[in-house]
Amino acid sequence: MPGKTRIGFGHDIHPLVTGRKLVLGGVVVPFDKGLDGWSDADVLVHAVMDALLGAAALGDIGTHFPPGNPEYKNISSLVLLAGVKKMLDAGHWKIGNVDVMVLAEAPKLKDYMAEMAANIAGSLSLAVSDVSIKAGTSEKLGFVGRGEGIAAEAVALLESALE
Repeated sequence: MPGKTRIGFGHDIHPLVTGRKLVLGGVVVPFDKGLDGWSDADVLVHAVMDALLGAAALGDIGTHFPPGNPEYKNISSLVLLAGVKKMLDAGHWKIGNVDVMVLAEAPKLKDYMAEMAANIAGSLSLAVSDVSIKAGTSEKLGFVGRGEGIAAEAVALLESALE
């Protein structure tokens, strides 16, 4: 495994509903709706988790943190991300970087992206410069464009930590 490099891809999507906080990248973003899900439904962090797990060939977040398990009800996805980091450490993987794209028609996220990147970097023991977060709209097309949900996609680079 020395010198081995792997790339992983993650995708997540959740519907927007009233009565929940909107949590993205571990940041509570002021908005009149939040994402529905078993945990805090943080699509941004979920996409990162799946990208990392995929790169390490460790399955997906549903395998490790199944919905319906009371232990994960309303849990912060940053806690789950730290759990993924422990799995990667156990497998001798070093994270090179993560790159995330959030798709949301509203709210505007630019004022929160630096804090989101810092949260993810902190959970993964990375420099903030190793975490890229971008946001875009779907130009009023599809469920995101109609304001029915938010999606996120992420890629991650892993390198073998074994000499």
